[in-house]
Amino acid sequence: MSGRVTIASVRPWLNAAALLCFSIVLATFVLFGQARAAEPGAVARTEAKRVLILYSFGREFRPWSEYARSIKAELERQSPWPLDIQQHTLLTARFNNPGPEAPFVEYLASLYQGSLPDLVISIGAPAARFVQRYRSKLFPDAPTVMTVVEERLVNRHDLTDNDVVVSVRNDFLAAFQNILRLMPDTKTVAMVIGASPLEKFWIDEVARELKPLGDRLAMIWYSDLSFDEILNRAAKLPPHTVLFWGMMSVDAAGIVHEGDIALRSLHAVANAPIFSYQEAFFGGSSVGGPMHSTAETTRKTIDAAIRIFRGEKPSSIQYQPIGFAAPKYDWRELQRWRISESRLPPGSEVLFREPSIWQSYRWQMLLIAAIILVQAGLISGLLQERRRRRLAEVESRQRLAELAHVNRYSAVGEMTTSIAHELNQPLGSILTNTETAELMLKGASPDIEELQHILADIRRDDLRASEVIRRLRSVLKKTPFETTDIELNDTVREAIGLVAAVAEGRGIALVYTPVLVDLHVKGDPVQLQQVVLNLIMNAMDAISDANTAKREISVWTVRAGREAEVNVVDTGPGLAASDLANLFDPFFTTKQQGMGMGLAIAKTIVEAHQGTISATNQPAGGARFTIRLPLLRW
Repeated sequence: MSGRVTIASVRPWLNAAALLCFSIVLATFVLFGQARAAEPGAVARTEAKRVLILYSFGREFRPWSEYARSIKAELERQSPWPLDIQQHTLLTARFNNPGPEAPFVEYLASLYQGSLPDLVISIGAPAARFVQRYRSKLFPDAPTVMTVVEERLVNRHDLTDNDVVVSVRNDFLAAFQNILRLMPDTKTVAMVIGASPLEKFWIDEVARELKPLGDRLAMIWYSDLSFDEILNRAAKLPPHTVLFWGMMSVDAAGIVHEGDIALRSLHAVANAPIFSYQEAFFGGSSVGGPMHSTAETTRKTIDAAIRIFRGEKPSSIQYQPIGFAAPKYDWRELQRWRISESRLPPGSEVLFREPSIWQSYRWQMLLIAAIILVQAGLISGLLQERRRRRLAEVESRQRLAELAHVNRYSAVGEMTTSIAHELNQPLGSILTNTETAELMLKGASPDIEELQHILADIRRDDLRASEVIRRLRSVLKKTPFETTDIELNDTVREAIGLVAAVAEGRGIALVYTPVLVDLHVKGDPVQLQQVVLNLIMNAMDAISDANTAKREISVWTVRAGREAEVNVVDTGPGLAASDLANLFDPFFTTKQQGMGMGLAIAKTIVEAHQGTISATNQPAGGARFTIRLPLLRW
């Protein structure tokens, strides 16, 4: 039993081991945390960074307001730490005669007493000098980034190890050479600049820098004018003059001008183009050219701030002065002042270019073009189809006319005996009357009155023969299908006159009853006569084949509303019910010797006249054919 080990016996040892392991892990974390805290630049990521941004003139004074907005936005975007940003404006710098700064200093001292900022960012030269003068009283140990300060305005004697300078360099010579490049005929430049101490400083600097151009350009300074007077002069500038916008914080009358309101007012009345060297004034008013880049200055300012927050010593952070960026131009201003893009320097960027109609509505115009092309194709196809249809209609009418002409010859052939008989009668009568007149003239005393009667009979018979021949010629003549205004009663009467003798020879009574009003239709008289002839000839064949007791054909015309009707009724056996559906089909016939083309031609002719033809059986026996044609007048 003495060699046996139990759980109870070793439990104290296990508890001691676990406690030892926990202590070692805890010590490791503590030592690691201290080591991380000892690393250069190591910070508590949850601690907020207090940043003071000091403006030179005010929050809305350009160009510094645009730099401040860009710097603030980028700092908030890039900072890994929470930020507490406070912004203040140095109002004393905006006046022609600056007042005392002590009240503002006391205000800042009371505001930041016991809670100094982690970083001070000054915007512009006046704010930078204010920080240098009062840093010992306000925030002696706070690092400062002096940004957007022109290189010539940096007070280097008062710089400390806590200062970082992000300076810019104004190259006025390059700006004015750009003007001459774009507008070589320029002779005068009107300089728009305010009356504050800072702006007055630049009058001498600009004049000094532009000495190399003294023989080409004359300078006019507006620093001693009120802005209203500047607007008046800008509206009446002589030819070959341009305006150069320097800055307008306060005019000679002491009126403060914030934002870009003054520049927009100048642009509205000026009769000459406006140039500037600040990107903050670009876009809507100035032509453009080489300018300071807000983005480049912002980038370096944010780089300095982040490096200071990470523990880097400000004096070790140094930047070269920032010059003008690549030239940028406003396409709208180039168009307004007729400045050719070929004069722009290489590497220039043209902004605000208005897209062409093709660029703006590319897909819409392509769709419209496609629709137009499709429509043009459809219209072309329809025109071709219309042309082919017209040719087909003309050809069809020609074929119809030829077929109808053949059909008329066939009908006339059937009427040959009747026609010969109808001609022989007047010709025989003429011969008899002539012989009688000759015998009377041989006598001693011829009866003149009787001779006159004989001559009258000869004339009547001649006219009768001539009428038969005329009707025959009208039926047999070959003419194209032509529609005219015809009187339907007369047309039917002439057709009946052609077959009256045939009906008489066959012992068939042909009765015609016209309506008592004129029936004017648009049609071809020869074609319509042929239809009537076909129907009457068919009716006579039907009566002859049936050997019916009553042998009669009735033809009458009536007016039915807006249509004229021609009815042909016979007393034959009628039509078989099975034949009614196919009666007008080509080559369908009920005759042993028939070809089946007569009624088909008749239907084609009637339909060509915009009419209809139908066939029915009479209740008392016989068939009835009805032709309906539209009236011209009703």
